[in-house]
Amino acid sequence: MPPDGDPILVSAARAPGEARRGGAGVGSGSAADGAASAGAGALVLPAALRAGAGRTPEGAAWIGRLPDLVDRAARRWGLALGAPFRSGSASWCAPATDAAGRDLVLKVSFPHDEARDEAAVLRAWGGRGAVPLVDVHAGDWALLLGRARPGTPMRAVRTPATRRLAEAADVLRELHAAPAPAGLPALADVARGLADLAAERAGRGTAAGVRLDPGLLRAADATLRGAGAAGPSVSLHGDYNPGNLLLTGAGAGARWVAIDPKALSGDPAYDVWPLLEQVGDPWRTPDPVRTLRDRLLLVAERAGLDGAGAARWSVARGVEAALWVWHHGSGRPGAVRAVHGTLARARDWARVADLLAG
Repeated sequence: MPPDGDPILVSAARAPGEARRGGAGVGSGSAADGAASAGAGALVLPAALRAGAGRTPEGAAWIGRLPDLVDRAARRWGLALGAPFRSGSASWCAPATDAAGRDLVLKVSFPHDEARDEAAVLRAWGGRGAVPLVDVHAGDWALLLGRARPGTPMRAVRTPATRRLAEAADVLRELHAAPAPAGLPALADVARGLADLAAERAGRGTAAGVRLDPGLLRAADATLRGAGAAGPSVSLHGDYNPGNLLLTGAGAGARWVAIDPKALSGDPAYDVWPLLEQVGDPWRTPDPVRTLRDRLLLVAERAGLDGAGAARWSVARGVEAALWVWHHGSGRPGAVRAVHGTLARARDWARVADLLAG
């Protein structure tokens, strides 16, 4: 996380969207990240946001409205804002302080389906295992959140992988235990849509000469289309990777909290794939399949998950990710190599699934 720098006094702007910065400095990284528009007083726009939402015509239009959205939020809640965080490709987030001196974060999201239910699930979690929701303005897609300090992401911590996985599993168990709010998208519906999309992309990839493993494709399709089978249904985080787990508090009171849910309701085993792949890279160990199996069993036990089901989801999500890579990277140097690398990881997950199935 970058230092806060000097506050952006959006609420004191001369006109809507005409933010100005108090003090002489601009804080860490702001000059390199650029701004939403030219000229002094323009809203600082992180590079990740320009390269993410800003790549599409709809996103570029939203970025044009962003200074006004931030200004309205600051006026609505009486906020002094710090320099925006660098991370985040679909939202503008910055530390904030209100008139009562509370330590907060303002998040203004690009309107898209994955962000639609973030406020609902954060409200349901009530600060247990996640950052607290303080207020929301649905029309502006603006959230006011409690801030996690020091806010260190789990991917930046160098404690043993098994310790981090155990801690993340404990948080996940807490999130899954909360009652699911009504109206969350059903994983079964989303997964069927992904199955159709994966099948279409696999067909085009095969026609273009990309070698795809038919057995992996069938296994992924079976999991995606069977997601509505009988079993527990919980509030899913949807993007449970170590970048979305932040350390808050210090000493004996330190704990991990989740941010940025892409909320769904469905099989709890769905959530763990990105965590298991991104904490302590298993493919840097002598026996990746054994490492994946052992870490999966650790997480499954602590989070109360079906380990075999989590392995099957990891196959399905890995295959879908490989096809996503091909679709978005088709024609670029190294795209096919990246597809094969992602499929090789999914193949290791298939071996884990076979081991757990006996």
